[in-house]
Amino acid sequence: MSEYDVVVVGAGISGIAFAHRAASAGRRTLVLERGDRLGGCLHSNRLGSGYWFELGAHTCYNSYANLIDLVVSAGLTERLLPRGEARSRFDVLTGEHHRPLTQAGILRELSWREAVASLARGVGRGRRDETVASRFSRLLGARNYREVLRPFLTAMPSQDPDRFPASGPGSLAFVKRRRRRKDFLRSFTVDGGLQTVCESAAARAGIDVATGVDVRAVLREGDGVAIETAAGDRYTARAAAIAVDAPAAARILRRGFPEVANGIARVGSVTFETLGVAVRRATLSVPEAAFIVPKNDAFRSVVTRDVVADPSWRGFAFHFKEPCSRDAKLRRAAAVLGVRAAALEGVTEVTRVLPSPTIGHGEVMRDIDRALAGGALAVTGNYFGGLSIEQCVSRSIGEWERVAAHALPGGA
Repeated sequence: MSEYDVVVVGAGISGIAFAHRAASAGRRTLVLERGDRLGGCLHSNRLGSGYWFELGAHTCYNSYANLIDLVVSAGLTERLLPRGEARSRFDVLTGEHHRPLTQAGILRELSWREAVASLARGVGRGRRDETVASRFSRLLGARNYREVLRPFLTAMPSQDPDRFPASGPGSLAFVKRRRRRKDFLRSFTVDGGLQTVCESAAARAGIDVATGVDVRAVLREGDGVAIETAAGDRYTARAAAIAVDAPAAARILRRGFPEVANGIARVGSVTFETLGVAVRRATLSVPEAAFIVPKNDAFRSVVTRDVVADPSWRGFAFHFKEPCSRDAKLRRAAAVLGVRAAALEGVTEVTRVLPSPTIGHGEVMRDIDRALAGGALAVTGNYFGGLSIEQCVSRSIGEWERVAAHALPGGA
């Protein structure tokens, strides 16, 4: 049995941000990760040539104050890279036809007759519990939402946005307005990929990390917690943080914290598969863009590495709607990119679980927080405020401050 002040389950950005705060406060901190790497949804696929591209989260802004503090503390300031002009371009795909489109060009796709008529009918008739589909259909018209806006909103969370709350926790736009750090790049990434943030933050803070550890249960033990693994290991700590996807968190907490687990089990989620590929630049003719946005295809979106151009390579992450074979994914990726499957290099497959919030998500989050109040357990992740990296880091900081005040006085 091993004893720590804090044990964190999950080594994504939420878990590492929590662990970094704990370790920086002088607390002996352990991170347990089921996979073989740090990063979670910050997943940077790295080729032997040094080229990298993102399979998961990919966007950071200079308004992300808490993330920037973590980047600075991790010693990464000199490794920041600007996201270039391609960040404002889309490649709209209909069948096999590629059509470049800028952000401003999306407005020209709208039927303004429908939009004006809808605005005249819909302004002032909104409800607090509107979905994305109902709000934008009301304001812009059903056709405008379905044919123009929906494909681009789908590309953001790589899932159907229709039932997302239109405002509040869990909404696609639920990001508090923050002052921008003018001493930082407006939109940036990190050399080596965003996974580097988790790796560097953990190393800089002196956090103990164990990968390949399958946590089966987190239990109450006196005023603290005990963590049991599938391998039969047991860790005790004065406080613990759970930073894994909602279904996994509910499963881990079911025995020891049933009220918290029941709340988390109410969070909607979606599982999808991602295929990552790199292609030598000279073989490609598809336009450079931040996203390939399909009108109707086997995948919901493709996120590219074009925002940080490389003279030799281009990278793509295809987010598929339904499970399918590796060969089927490769065939579709090759057809979209206009190359033979043999030209696809650095091929990687990932299965990921993301939250899929619906109306009432805010109340679910409040119920979870009420169950956590005053205890030694923290829960953090991308299903509280929203999917953005900043929202994940902010939740972790808030949870650390709460747990430190109750279970580790003097530790914040």
